[in-house]
Formats: sequence, structure tokens, C-alpha cells
Amino acid sequence: MITPKEAVLRIEAKSLDQLLHPTFDNEALKKAHAVGEGLPASPGAAAGKVVFSAEEAKRLGKGGAGERVVLVRLETTPEDIEGMVASQGILTARGGRTSHAAVVARGMGTCCVAGCGALKINEEIKVFELGGVTFKEGDYISLDGNTGKIYAGDVKTKDTEIAGDFGRIMDWADKYRRLGVRTNADNPRDTKKAIELGAEGIGLCRTEHMFFESDRIPKIRKMILASTVEERENALNELIPFQKGDFKAMYKELKGLPMTVRYLDPPLHEFLPNTEEEIKELAKDMHLTVEDIKNKCDELHEFNPMMGHRGCRLAVTYPEIARMQTRALMEAAIEVKEEDGYDIVPEIMIPLVGEVKELKFVKDIVIETAELVKKEKHSDMKYHIGTMIEIPRAAITADKIAEEAEFFSFGTNDLTQMTFGFSRDDAGKFLDSYYQNKIYEIDPFAKLDQVGVGELVKMAVEKGKKTRPDIKLGICGEHGGEPSSVEFCHNVGLNYVSCSPFRVPIARLAAAQAALKEKQTK
Repeated sequence: MITPKEAVLRIEAKSLDQLLHPTFDNEALKKAHAVGEGLPASPGAAAGKVVFSAEEAKRLGKGGAGERVVLVRLETTPEDIEGMVASQGILTARGGRTSHAAVVARGMGTCCVAGCGALKINEEIKVFELGGVTFKEGDYISLDGNTGKIYAGDVKTKDTEIAGDFGRIMDWADKYRRLGVRTNADNPRDTKKAIELGAEGIGLCRTEHMFFESDRIPKIRKMILASTVEERENALNELIPFQKGDFKAMYKELKGLPMTVRYLDPPLHEFLPNTEEEIKELAKDMHLTVEDIKNKCDELHEFNPMMGHRGCRLAVTYPEIARMQTRALMEAAIEVKEEDGYDIVPEIMIPLVGEVKELKFVKDIVIETAELVKKEKHSDMKYHIGTMIEIPRAAITADKIAEEAEFFSFGTNDLTQMTFGFSRDDAGKFLDSYYQNKIYEIDPFAKLDQVGVGELVKMAVEKGKKTRPDIKLGICGEHGGEPSSVEFCHNVGLNYVSCSPFRVPIARLAAAQAALKEKQTK
């Protein structure tokens, strides 16, 4: 009755979320008691026992006792990753759609409600209050990641089944789309899931997520708190086998598909010990006093860390970090090529560049190390070096930056943050008033602001192509899986979008719709 093209255009791309995540049973939901609401940060439905720590989630949840748990935190940190993996759902009092909890949860396909300001939580005595109800550890709670609603009790959920028609629609979408679709993934598990959902490679591998497991974090802390270059290099050398092992596992999962690896990006304070117990352990390991460790942590304190000592600035201050990461990546790629025969071309992405000279400084270190590894391993492997465009100055000077960068990937989470001057973790506190007063129609962290941030992207695309006509262009901010933002990326001439694994089908369909709409208007 209708053509495949018409069918593709009729489906609302974001409605695919309902096919990929658990939902609440309709009858059970009618009887449920809503106690509050936060930001719908990662879709799906989750119900389980309240836990307040990653350790408890790990002990009771998936991989532990096998119980259903919901991790409730003021905010999550990268150290909570193992507890997040073990949980059915995540609820935080702070943060927005691009906060740590939201980004990690979307990658795993785990339901998350973030930024619930009404949540009064006491992690020490393990209770929280919401909507006049007090919840203790072990009480049941249910989350709706599609609406942001929070329910008291254990509301029944049901898993979705992807039928053959889903695959048929995806095949049609792939036939019509021009944009490539990659995924944001930091481990073999997410990589595998994304490829199952149709990803054509990895557009963003955040290497810092590889350092937070319990056997690795002491080593990165030793590196950060080292007093000499020699001490720092020794600590980094201990990390090479871990980082290299992760890269190898991901390359094996990719089976020759490309991977863009972002070098260490977050401010160093995120890795520092938080508890007295961790400080004591680190002091003992480094043969220092507790006072020494506390003083060093105080020295590293920054008033505005997200605009401080992070991204490429780390490699400018500590070139040995870039050397370690380059060695781990190149050795992994060369070894997997020898072991499995995959044709691998590493894509190395230097983050948070705002000035072409800092890009060149770090790039020179990367090239020197990569060539050394190639010589040691008798390899002729090619590799590409590019950057993330996430600082407005980088977009404005993109013609200069393209002299050194072989590719751009737009990090629109930070680009939005810096263009608006909003903290992406705190903006939820006041943005509601902006929506109510019709100052803003949409959350700029959920849907790309095409008037402001989009203009910077467009400018960088044009300037980058002027200098380097064959420059490869992608987007790896969370906007890469939002349909109207995908259409914008198609229209400005990007080569690919990259998004969380469970948003890959949405991006594939949205890219097809963008291509078909363009044909209709011609």
C-alpha cells in the first residue's frame, strides 16, 4: 500500500526507544504511587531495592546475589561504574542529561532519572526522603527513564521483544541514509551491543573510563600524586598492560571497524581518593604520610575544574601521559592485526584543543611515540590524528586547527556548555524556569541548539574543509542520537554521527529520514 520510503518517513525515530528498553506493565502502572520526578536521563523502566553505594549494588545486583537493585546517589562518579553495571536503574539528586550518570547509563542501556532536586538523601545513614515518603536501604522503588517519574514500591516491568519487522525497517533505513552511524563505547561489552544494533565503529572511546576499576585506580592516583617525572612514568608504565588489554579486546570485538580513541580528558581531581580509608591506603602504597597525600590533594583542588587542568592541557603539562596512551594503543592495534588479520588504522583524538599550537605540541609527542613503537614492532601501520571541537575558539579558528588535525569530532556536550555558559551538571536547577517563561523551548543538552551552537559547528565544518578538503567530520556528543540533531548533522555535511549503543537504531532511522527529506525538497 505504501513504499518503503514512505514507511521510513512515517516512523517517529525516537519511538524506537520503546522497542529497545523494558517498560512498565500498564495495569501495574495505573495502581502505582508517584512520589517525585527528575530528568528522564536514560530511557526504560526499572524497579528494585534501594542501595546507596556502588559496593552494595555490586554485592547484591547483577553479577552478585542477582537481586534487582536501584542505585540512589547524590551524584555518581566514575568510581561508581561497577555498581552502575550491577543496577537495574540509577537515581541521582544532582546532574543533567549529560552528567556522568546519564551518559554512562545510556551507554549501558540502563534506566536513569537524574537531577531530582526534591530528593533529600543521607548516604551515611542510608535513607532518602521524597514526596513525603522515607525510603531506607532495601525498600523497593521504581523509575521511569522515559518520563522522569519516580514511584514507591515494586512496579512490574516487562521486557520488550524486537521482532523481524525491526530488522526490516533498519535495512530500509541503511539503504537510504548517507550519514555513517558509530557508537560511543569504552569497553568490549558496550562495543558488542552497539554492533548488534548496527553501529559501524566507535566514534568516541573515553579512555579515562578504563582507569576506574579497583585494580587500576591506585596506579592512576600514584601517577597524579607523583613528585618527579620518573615516579610518574613508573606509575604510568604499570597502567600500560591494562590500557593495552582493553584496546585489544575492543579491536577484536570491532573486527576491523574503525575506533576513535580520545586521550585522557577529565580533570585530575576526579581520580583522587575521597575517603579517609582510601587516603591511608594510598599513603602506605606511596610511602608517604596521610598529611602528605591530603596536602597534594589540596594542591590539585580547582575552583572550576571542568574549565581547568584537563584535556590536552594534561598532556602539555605531563607529556608522559600521551606517551603511555600512544604506546598502549599502537601496540594493541599492531598485535591484533598480527593475531587476527584485521586492517586497523588507529584514530587518535586529542581533546579540548583551543589553540593550534597546543594541538601540534601533543601531536608531535604522539607521532614520536607511535613511530618508535612501529620501529620496535617492525610495523608500517598507518594512523590518523585529529581533535575534538568542543571549545568555541576551536570552532572559530578551525581553518588553522585543520592544518594539524586530520579529522574533527564535535564534542557538543562541552561545546553547548561553553557556548551557553551553563554547567551541564547544574543547569537543571534553573532551566525549568526558563521553559515555563518561554525563554527557552528545549533543553540544549538534549537537543542541539542549531541557532547558536549549530552555527559554530557549521562554521568549523566550512573552515576545516577550506584548509583540508578531505577532512573527516563527525559528532560524538549526546546529540548524535537525537533525531533533529542528526538531521542537522546530515545537512551541514558531517560524515558520521556517534551516540550511545542503544541510540544507534534511532540515529540510523533519523539519518535515513534526513536523506529522504533532502531529496523531497530538491
